[in-house]
Amino acid sequence: MAGNSQRRGRRLTSKAGAPKGSGGKNKDSLAGRGRTLPADERPWHKGYSGTEKLPQRTAWKQEKERRAAAEEGRAPKIGQPGSKDTTWGKGGGRGVPVGRGATGGRGGKPTARSGPRVTPGRKSNPSKDSPELLVGRNPVLEALRAQVPATALYTAQGIDMDERTKEIIRTAADRGIANLEISRAELDRMTGGVLHQGVGLQVPPFAYQPFEDMVAASLEQQAPLLVALDGVTDPRNLGAVIRSAAAFGAQGVFVPERRAAGITATAWRTSAGAAARVPVAQVTNLTRSLKACRDAGFMVVGLDADGDTDLYDLEAAVGPLVVVVGSEGRGLSRLVGETCDLTVSIPMISEVESLNASVAAAVALAEVARRRSVEL
Repeated sequence: MAGNSQRRGRRLTSKAGAPKGSGGKNKDSLAGRGRTLPADERPWHKGYSGTEKLPQRTAWKQEKERRAAAEEGRAPKIGQPGSKDTTWGKGGGRGVPVGRGATGGRGGKPTARSGPRVTPGRKSNPSKDSPELLVGRNPVLEALRAQVPATALYTAQGIDMDERTKEIIRTAADRGIANLEISRAELDRMTGGVLHQGVGLQVPPFAYQPFEDMVAASLEQQAPLLVALDGVTDPRNLGAVIRSAAAFGAQGVFVPERRAAGITATAWRTSAGAAARVPVAQVTNLTRSLKACRDAGFMVVGLDADGDTDLYDLEAAVGPLVVVVGSEGRGLSRLVGETCDLTVSIPMISEVESLNASVAAAVALAEVARRRSVEL
């Protein structure tokens, strides 16, 4: 039987029309705009944390959020001006970008703008386990001076041999780091278009300590002490906390895998080499890891401006202790705060709202070390 396929006037084409969409034709409109800036690099956003002068509108937004947070009894969701270097063309030899986005239009004189300079049309998404490439003459030189582990130094062909470049090459050679001379175009590709000033230092992925091993090793010590970071996103704060942990006798630091800073070249440099002496672990779930510490015999203490106990009255400091430091803006998260055995506040004489995360950690660890030196 022929069926409907043989009927007169049958449809020979699909009813579905052509799919709608730009077909990639609109991507040209994004050329030259660079990367999308995060909130803490946008001068008009209330989360702005840059080092440039705070715009009047942004200052008003932040003050409005502070008042609202005070009325609701929560931490304000704002940036910390001055905590993130977002200046362009102001020292460091970074220069001033030219083109659309730097002037607000297609012509005119270039002006300073926040955020790292990125070559138009270039973007890199390195994998989590890929080596990090530290770029820029000052950052590379500081990393080499701080003995940051490195596997290779990349220099662009025809680079201007100033004093910094000569010291970079000499220091890398003294440490036995291979110096690979490549074309500037290849270095542009490797750095994803970020302004590199002709040098790049390849840093291997940091070897994190297993969390269970770190806890077991701490319990073998006379005074077990660990530090946990709850959502600290600035690698400089992480490096500073690791340095304080090493100075005051902590046996390890652990951080969440997601939405938190990891050990990068910046964190290593800030730690002044302490990251090589203090074990650092990454955990999948910080709340679950804190509960595991409690089950192992640790007292979990969270630093909070509205804490129940004064730091100077912390009698538990002499026993096995985990000090939990909250993030730069919101402090301890709700679940982490509920997991802590008690919350501790740092007494302050002035009306300063709060301390920087790394400073608060240093103050707390110093007081713990003082108490233990008296008791033990």
